[in-house]
Amino acid sequence: MEGFRKGDLAIGETKLYLRIPVNRIGALIGEGGKVLKELEARTGTRVTVDSANGSVTIEPVAPTTRIDKLLKARDFIRAVAAGFSPERAWRLLEEDQTLVIIDLKEVVGDSPNHLARVKGRLIGERGKARRNIEQMTGTYINIGEDKVAIIGDYESAQVAREAIEMLIQGRKHSTVYRYIDRLMREIKRRRMTEYWRHDFLKP
Repeated sequence: MEGFRKGDLAIGETKLYLRIPVNRIGALIGEGGKVLKELEARTGTRVTVDSANGSVTIEPVAPTTRIDKLLKARDFIRAVAAGFSPERAWRLLEEDQTLVIIDLKEVVGDSPNHLARVKGRLIGERGKARRNIEQMTGTYINIGEDKVAIIGDYESAQVAREAIEMLIQGRKHSTVYRYIDRLMREIKRRRMTEYWRHDFLKP
């Protein structure tokens, strides 16, 4: 494909190119094309999907389409490609939301047994660990075959990422939960202070 470079994304002449797993194309398109049509309508983009190889092109439908809308469409597609349902991925279209992806193979290697052990720690018994981190940070977390994806506001997503990296390194779950609790309290306190100052000082 013209404009494609090594990696999963290239930008050229207001178009974005990326590649997604073929087995996630159905989730991206949706029944009768419903998901893809809604994505295009909400972002002012035109999204073309090659079902044979998973290549995706995102382009503006008008000169007035802002680049941040293209980037939001890209993040939505990357989230679905990483295993999120479209229902959860829509959150990324909100202004302050971001997507974080951790490649487990880059962190722990590609040994199937090692990957399985690490994923077991991240998921926890009956999904408890993943669910606890989601609830404590207010994020969405998806643990796929070899990637972990996080959706949330920037600060909360970074806390979730750090927590996951701590579990990968072998830290105890209780230690990680205490760490999350402390950081999220600090974030909440700072946000409340900033909100109060803004509300108090506004003309």
